[in-house]
Amino acid sequence: MKRTSMREQLVGYLFGALDDAESMQVEMALADPQIGPALRQDLDALRIAVRPLDRDRDPCPPPPGLAGRTMRFIAAQSAPRREAPVRPAPRPVMPAELERSGAGPRAWLDRTIMAATALAACVLVAPLLLDSITEARARRAERNLQRLSTGLQGFAESHRMYPTPPSTGPLSRAGLYAPTLVSEHRLVADDGTVLVPDTELARRGGFRVPSLAELEAAVGTPRFEEMVRTMGGDYGYTLGHRDPMGVLQPNRNQRRAHHPIMADAPDHTDERSDNHPEGIHHVLYEDGRVQRILPDGLHHGDDHMYRNHEGKVAAGKDSEDAVIGDSHDQP
Repeated sequence: MKRTSMREQLVGYLFGALDDAESMQVEMALADPQIGPALRQDLDALRIAVRPLDRDRDPCPPPPGLAGRTMRFIAAQSAPRREAPVRPAPRPVMPAELERSGAGPRAWLDRTIMAATALAACVLVAPLLLDSITEARARRAERNLQRLSTGLQGFAESHRMYPTPPSTGPLSRAGLYAPTLVSEHRLVADDGTVLVPDTELARRGGFRVPSLAELEAAVGTPRFEEMVRTMGGDYGYTLGHRDPMGVLQPNRNQRRAHHPIMADAPDHTDERSDNHPEGIHHVLYEDGRVQRILPDGLHHGDDHMYRNHEGKVAAGKDSEDAVIGDSHDQP
């Protein structure tokens, strides 16, 4: 696997234009201990370079009635013209001269028709292209969750529980799962696995998950607050549940198909995530299954994805009260 061959794929990978097989090859190269660090630097440089395009992410709608006006204009140009008053005849222009200059009425009409056809093609094809890019990004987000699931499952097999933050203290945060996996070499700190394509954090470039040692050393400093705010990336993690005495319990792997342990992190409302403009949410369950859910199916009765049964962003009230918290949220 050569860095030069993978670099050619980075632009397509950044914009979600690769197929699944190509994306997996790039992700394997990004995780490679030899060429991965340099490729990740290249990818960060590309993210910074395309940042000015953010303001043009949404397609511009065509002006109302543009198609009708264009067709009427074409019809008017192809209609017979009225004879103009007789005037002194200008110097005759040979057909070859008209062809060379492109000034003939037929050439002008051809250009008009070609422009109208190109405009119609853009109006019809652009939404399909955007849908394709959106689907590719969604698949990448799902693959990231599957890779995180592999790390979490491996941790659970070794420790008989998923990563669990302390019951109290400054390190009692949902996003602690990521530094925990990094410190056990189950997650590469800067390979972008905890990022969702095209989010603000992903576009910023240079993101890196801190290790537990780095996080502990930063406690009490301004840098610590920034670290806990972003260390979990764009995904939220389970806040677990507390027993009747208020003690946070270990996150046991019971392989429940209905119990989420990770999902797209909530926004400031704690009602939904803004990771995907189209509104889909990706949820990872204990049994390793990843599912796409639309906002209207995110919450069921008192089983709120981002709040416990008391309506608080905090640990669940019992083992069945699943709550997904953002990186800085405390159980």
